[in-house]
Amino acid sequence: MKDITIYTDGSSLGNPGPGGYCAILIYRGVELIVQGGEPDTTNNRMELTALLQALKALKEPCNIKLYTDSQYVAQGISEWLSGWVKKGFREVKNPDLWRQYISLSEPHTIKPYWVKGHSGDLMNEKCDRIARSQAQQVQNLAQHITPPKTLLDM
Repeated sequence: MKDITIYTDGSSLGNPGPGGYCAILIYRGVELIVQGGEPDTTNNRMELTALLQALKALKEPCNIKLYTDSQYVAQGISEWLSGWVKKGFREVKNPDLWRQYISLSEPHTIKPYWVKGHSGDLMNEKCDRIARSQAQQVQNLAQHITPPKTLLDM
């Protein structure tokens, strides 16, 4: 199995609000950046979405070192997930995303590392800048869409 490093970050301009995510996958020094956004989301959803999009980009089983500034994602993977599965995901934030994680992570070995507050890690800072930029783009797009005219406007 290939050894790969993944850095993830998510950002939301409000909670909920326009959000962006970024995942940087590194294999043998080559970077692949996966990014995007949603108009009405939360930080936790964006953090987990970044990881899901990174896993979707992998075409074969990998040993993954995951670096995230999200305690929610790191602890979810390493501590809480088995309990959530046993409880049928009752009273869990984002059960739809965690179910996707179970499916997408199956062929991989994933070791999460929580990078508290980025701690100056250059790759996590890069992820953060891209995620915030994506969130801003989603917000700007939403502000420039004019609603269609109705009969009352005529």
